[in-house]
Amino acid sequence: MSSDKAFYLTTPIYYVNDAPHIGHAYTTTAGDVLTRWHRQRGERVWFLTGVDEHGQKVMRTAEANGVAPQEWADRLVETAWLPVLETIDAANDDFIRTTSDRHTERVQRFLQSLKDKGEIYEGKYDGPYCVACEEFKLPGDLLDGEGDYAGQKVCPIHGRPVEQVSETNWFFRLSAYAEKLLAHYDANPLAVQPQSAYNEVTSFLRGGLQDLSISRSSFDWGIPVPWDPSQVVYVWFDALLNYATAVGLGDEPGTPGAEQFAATWPADVHLVGKDILRFHAVIWPAMLMAAELPLPKQVFAHGWLLVGGEKMSKTKLTGIAPSQIIDTFGSDAFRYYFLRSITFGSDGSFSWEDMSARYTAELANGLGNLASRGAAMVGKYFDGVLPAPGEYAEAELSLQRHLSGTVDVADEAMLRLDFQSATGAVKSYVDAVNLYVTEQAPWALAKDPANGERLATVLYTICESLRAIAVLHHAVMPKATALIWEQLGAEPALGPIGVQSVLDAGRWGQLPAGATITKGAILFPRLEEPAS
Repeated sequence: MSSDKAFYLTTPIYYVNDAPHIGHAYTTTAGDVLTRWHRQRGERVWFLTGVDEHGQKVMRTAEANGVAPQEWADRLVETAWLPVLETIDAANDDFIRTTSDRHTERVQRFLQSLKDKGEIYEGKYDGPYCVACEEFKLPGDLLDGEGDYAGQKVCPIHGRPVEQVSETNWFFRLSAYAEKLLAHYDANPLAVQPQSAYNEVTSFLRGGLQDLSISRSSFDWGIPVPWDPSQVVYVWFDALLNYATAVGLGDEPGTPGAEQFAATWPADVHLVGKDILRFHAVIWPAMLMAAELPLPKQVFAHGWLLVGGEKMSKTKLTGIAPSQIIDTFGSDAFRYYFLRSITFGSDGSFSWEDMSARYTAELANGLGNLASRGAAMVGKYFDGVLPAPGEYAEAELSLQRHLSGTVDVADEAMLRLDFQSATGAVKSYVDAVNLYVTEQAPWALAKDPANGERLATVLYTICESLRAIAVLHHAVMPKATALIWEQLGAEPALGPIGVQSVLDAGRWGQLPAGATITKGAILFPRLEEPAS
């Protein structure tokens, strides 16, 4: 990546028909961890998230609550969607709303440019539509309803009957792009990941594409079609453009927007849930091809979070608010658990019991206990001043080699969005240091003054290991690692933890002897009782 191009990552923009649940927070957390990691690789980063405020789903939710759609969206954004970013400790650079002027104007300009190129024409749409998906469905997509919906066709994702729509709309010539997209994916096999997602998209494309209705004429909550104000832009055509409108799509050359677009586009990673993969890996790149714009480098479709075997959903009462978990475990543990316990790209189950067990074993008894013991022993045996190490024995040299390997494994895994392997590599190193403490028994060494140099070496090794662990875990657990950094007295010599290079984390001996070590707050307090 050239130094002038930012590493650009986006989350999907989330519908404001309801408050966020942990499924939404999972995606945003993954994006936050990856962008923090890239910042610590010394890269310039742009991290975008936001909300989708248009479409029938939002309009009907607002009507059901007796308010206008814009009032509903404003309320949800202020009371739920912006606060959750703080709750999960996300450090996004921008937050896009599809009702904002910057988005509306750029969408209309983009649409007009496609119309001028002959990519858009007027036509009739007759067929099924799922309001929950905001998607025009093909008859072959649907399932036979059961129970209350027997005799009706239902959406395979939401399990609810679809609606029959008959409208005169504007259409995008999507069918012209099936072969071009297949050729692109054949030449760029990492452009859709994981492999299962790539296979799904290419299989779908081989079946050919139908032209896409990109406007709606039966309601008015949306961006007006610039040449036909009686219609509004189809919510997905509007929403997908957010990734480009947020960074200046189509602005006049020489303007700040145009300069930002040149320095940011194309996106390096679009994170999406697997249920919206086709929008992002079929419709979106076709739109960009039609406009002769560079395509995103990668669309990565993660799996669903399951509760009791069901996809996280407000409609099915499996939606859990992030604050329900974070109030018990803290934001660091929330971030750590979901990336550590689930293979990103596959479905994963959440349970309070599993989270409690992992919190206790890996965070409270693992990392937290190590940090606490290290600080306590330097305080007890060296009056809180980090001693200089003596000669390293094989036990220390082995840990240093392990650390070097951990950096390589964690970085390589992070770059391919394998958060589980990246966090697992660091956790393995934490375990190795805890084992080292047990085997070296510094409390026993301290009983004999003749062991002074050896004791100093052991305690320096523990603290220097904690320095590296804090750097490597900072993207995942920013608050806890900042506390470790503070306890190690690292900032005066090394600078803030957020600017520490993950690539340099394995270079041994960075924490200077003489640093002031303090025993601060407990990083991961033991749970009073099993969470339920």
